[in-house]
Amino acid sequence: MRPAASGEPHGTAALLVDSRGRYLLHLRDANKPHICDPGTWSIPGGNREAGETCRDAVERELLEETGLVLPLEPFTVVDAHGPDGTAGRIQVYLGHWDGNADDLPLTEGIMLRHFDATRTPHLTMCPWTQQVIDLHRAAEPRPPTTTGHRTGGGGGGRARPNIIGVHLYLERNGTVLLGLRHPDSAYAGAAHHFLAGHCEQESAVSCLVREAEEEAGVVIDPADVELVHVVHAVDHPGGQPRMQLVFRALRWRGEPEVREPDLCVSWGWWPVDALPDPIVPYTRLAIEGIRADRAYSELGWGEASS
Repeated sequence: MRPAASGEPHGTAALLVDSRGRYLLHLRDANKPHICDPGTWSIPGGNREAGETCRDAVERELLEETGLVLPLEPFTVVDAHGPDGTAGRIQVYLGHWDGNADDLPLTEGIMLRHFDATRTPHLTMCPWTQQVIDLHRAAEPRPPTTTGHRTGGGGGGRARPNIIGVHLYLERNGTVLLGLRHPDSAYAGAAHHFLAGHCEQESAVSCLVREAEEEAGVVIDPADVELVHVVHAVDHPGGQPRMQLVFRALRWRGEPEVREPDLCVSWGWWPVDALPDPIVPYTRLAIEGIRADRAYSELGWGEASS
């Protein structure tokens, strides 16, 4: 970490806290001596670029690393050291976010997860990040209550962008393809689910085609894809809303095979009238909707599914 050319710290970071008092932490890549604190849990952030203020830098880094655009307030400045031992300072900002870490795009590092402060002493923590958490716990300031562009307000007509998920519905002789997720998977461990993914900077159909080949070696022509069901879901009232798009492929090439064993341990063809258990709830709901020729369902909004 280099000293800043001006009086502002050269480093920036964003401490994001949810309504349960949990902190959004980022597991940094290991075995990369050229980065700061490799292999440790830290918080999103990075260095200022030429001409940037600290606020410019932290907003850019947060968007690049998590896809979030949030109100942030200056919280504290901490001392830190770069990979070459050079001393520097980090301007830490405070924000509030109540979304699901699994829904965030991961552009670098290993993973993003929420942790309660009681858990962080048992993690391999970046030293200055633990210092910031301890300081926040002692001060207990109120973070901004607005949850930002990605996860802004939950009701009352306020706009709130949704996470877009795409899911592959393959049917063969009255059976549907489902994957058994790895028991240690952060989402739906040991449960059955569609082949699925989150849209990156791409169209939904392009995402589906990419995920099918990456996850199962299934090759699909975009012209052979049709939208058959949509589930608008939240995990809990006030949570991150997600629009789950389910596409049927009319034709495909290749037999499904496990290509990402850390996420999915097997693929299987299950009778549509005898689905496995456990199964992701909205996966079951979507299959039932497709069988009933229903185009749309809702889940988790506190009302009956439509």
